[in-house]
Amino acid sequence: MDQQLYNQAVASHQRGNLAEAEALYLRLLEAAPDAFAPRHLLGVVRAQQGRNDEALALIDAALLQNPDAPEAVLNRGNVLKALRRFDEALASYDRALALKPDFADALFNRGNLLRDMKRAGDAVASYDRVLAINPRHAGALINRGNALHELKREDEALESFNRAMALQPDNPELLKNRGITLRVMKRFNEALADFQRALAIQPGNVELISYCGHVLCESDRVAEGFTVFRQSAQLAYGPGIPVPADAPPHKLRHDAEQQAWLGARARVGGPLFLDGGARLDGPAINPANAAEVNHHWLNSSPQLVVIDNLLTPDALAALRRFCLGSNVWQKAYGSGYLGAFPEAGFAAPLLAQIADEFRDTYPAIFGDHPLRYLWAFKYDSSMSGIQIHADEAAVNVNFWITPDEANLDPEHGGLVVWDKAAPMDWDFDQYNGDVDLPRRFLKESGARSVTVPYRANRAVIFDSDLFHETDTIRFKEGYENRRLNVTLLYGRREKG
Repeated sequence: MDQQLYNQAVASHQRGNLAEAEALYLRLLEAAPDAFAPRHLLGVVRAQQGRNDEALALIDAALLQNPDAPEAVLNRGNVLKALRRFDEALASYDRALALKPDFADALFNRGNLLRDMKRAGDAVASYDRVLAINPRHAGALINRGNALHELKREDEALESFNRAMALQPDNPELLKNRGITLRVMKRFNEALADFQRALAIQPGNVELISYCGHVLCESDRVAEGFTVFRQSAQLAYGPGIPVPADAPPHKLRHDAEQQAWLGARARVGGPLFLDGGARLDGPAINPANAAEVNHHWLNSSPQLVVIDNLLTPDALAALRRFCLGSNVWQKAYGSGYLGAFPEAGFAAPLLAQIADEFRDTYPAIFGDHPLRYLWAFKYDSSMSGIQIHADEAAVNVNFWITPDEANLDPEHGGLVVWDKAAPMDWDFDQYNGDVDLPRRFLKESGARSVTVPYRANRAVIFDSDLFHETDTIRFKEGYENRRLNVTLLYGRREKG
């Protein structure tokens, strides 16, 4: 093999000049078809180009010539991971470590793979082995912190992030991850400081701005948080977000209806348009039945209350206008509904007022639980809604604002809530992503359900751990008749 040409190829590869490295590796293979190194490294180039099937074939061919080369076995694992053949990738990493037990790169990549496989505990063990070899491996410290966060071992995660900070104090990803952990630990001022430091390094980063909004809301600074969310939405959607070509039919139907509603005032796929939504001078929440509602909450088991005439007439009219006219309905769900979220502009000052007044009006329900998140869903007239799930919060608020005459089935169209809570040892994917598991659990535990029929300006407030789903929907056709609900989550899901 031409060593000078090989050195030139490797130098090009290290500089990131993949096209030149590829050409040189091919020249080397033309002259020496059985050469291990250029075939292996050409496979690495193919992987970096996103041509993973070709990469795997090249690396496998190289390993036939030299099966005990740990770097090639490692790279085979990397390609298999990219192909999402996780079990085979793990076997390759383990093979590389059998060949070279102190192979820090193989241990690090193995840890990253185990996180993707939802095996965070095993990932931590792999990162610990990296750090035993190299205590200053910043990547292992950061990803170890992320894995510990996934295990809800926040104190240990913070310690790992702090060790990484001693090595990389100006790493925005590290600052973001530490901020996320501090937020979970309810150390909101420190979390906000980390997100703001990261933003100073990456100005205009929409994700970081959104995290600032979340922390402000959980710090009982909801109005400030919503202002930040609107800033995030302007950056993300201000120039306009065209409707994707593969948008589902129910999204296209909605957008055509909304465009007809908007007329010349705005475009559905154009710049962000928020129709009203200003804070009211008077109250947004009707306080008339506050004492009764607070008493009922304290004496109900499971905890669930239904409130009619929730919003004042001015607030209801203003919120309807905002939800009908604002082009914030960006996310489409397969079951036939659309979502609007704060990061997309669903963060009007009126909504901040409503969120604060819930806590002021019903202190027995909300206590010191801060606002975690909120959204609105808008439904197709007859498609199904949200399937059975629980939420990552302490208190769940659902309220509906479409006029009653739009509902063709007055005894349905609302919410079904069961009297059983999601077990505390279930993770989010189990209680919010797997429909069959909750149904089996509810059947086996003898759970009973209550159906709350749809009514305009009715709220259902309940323990977020309780399983619930949208009831059967039969609404009139037409844009203004679409079922529209607003959800707010308060506090965190915690034992006790």
